[in-house]
Amino acid sequence: MAFPNLFLYINPITTLFSCHLQFQSFSYQSKFSSLKQQPTTMAMAFKMATTGMWVTDECKNSFMEMKWKKVHRYIVFKIDEKSRLVTVDKVGGPGESYDDLTASLPIDDCRYAVFDFDFVTVDNCRKSKLFFIAWSPAASRIRAKMLYATSKDGLRRVLDGISYEVQATDPTEMGIDVIKHKAN
Repeated sequence: MAFPNLFLYINPITTLFSCHLQFQSFSYQSKFSSLKQQPTTMAMAFKMATTGMWVTDECKNSFMEMKWKKVHRYIVFKIDEKSRLVTVDKVGGPGESYDDLTASLPIDDCRYAVFDFDFVTVDNCRKSKLFFIAWSPAASRIRAKMLYATSKDGLRRVLDGISYEVQATDPTEMGIDVIKHKAN
């Protein structure tokens, strides 16, 4: 009795599995094997995006100052594609508002932001929650969207103490009413 040979192919770029089963003269390929034929530009962008970004010490220090010393109301982060670094783009002072944060986000490029939201509960207690905002507008480049989406978790791990996350593609998805609703 002949036993079938099973070959497992793992495509390192798309991380899709394809199985090849050969039994005598019969050959079977799974439906996923055709998906490994990705366009070259898509595969290169995905490969570059998954290599990871480095978070600068400035990002970590600014976040800790905002979290513990309440020196900043918000921090806007950006990715420098050439140096592969997540850097601080803008810092809002303690007197600035959520409207100042939304005005500082570009309409044609992606950014990350952390906002310190102060509110009063129904029990009349003052509380503060940190919101992580992933801003990816529709007008931004596809490559930038992919880069920011794949690098988000790495930055979130560095910024310890985030209470809520908001993903927004237009200003209505990250309005102050959305922030208030998530905080309660």
